[in-house]
Amino acid sequence: MAIYALGDMVPDIHPDAWVHPEAVVIGDVTIGADSTVWPCAVLRGDNGGIRIGERTSIQDGTVIHCIPTRPTIVGDDCVVGHIVHLEGCTIESNSLVGNGSVVLHEAIVRSGSLVGSNAVVPNRMEVPTGMMALGIPAKLREVGSNQSFIQEIAVRDYAERGKFYKAQMRRID
Repeated sequence: MAIYALGDMVPDIHPDAWVHPEAVVIGDVTIGADSTVWPCAVLRGDNGGIRIGERTSIQDGTVIHCIPTRPTIVGDDCVVGHIVHLEGCTIESNSLVGNGSVVLHEAIVRSGSLVGSNAVVPNRMEVPTGMMALGIPAKLREVGSNQSFIQEIAVRDYAERGKFYKAQMRRID
């Protein structure tokens, strides 16, 4: 597993979390219980820190970085899709960040909101509760009525899948 201290900064990964052996976690990074970090994800906490809550999925190829003036925070029960870039932003609990999207400096994605696939949430934008950020640059629309149900299923699925991988995955080459 590629987990690195950086000077005095040492990642704090809850024993019930699962980090894929080909993910990279560096420095000031905290990962909560039952969270998962999938292949080729990079969490580089070198100058502001990264906090990942509980039961949150950081999917394949995602890059999370921070800025000197603020950490990058992802709350509990979040799904962060494949090939996402988060930097110096806050993703509150119970939110979904879709595949290929970018959320930049000082942006806030409020609890119960969604960033659509390939959207770009620019610096200091706020995505209010119950809204979706779609497009480049992101524009706001209301979340559909079944989105929270879909989100709950995805959170449970990835937490369970992480437990399965932790128990069953083995390298065979």
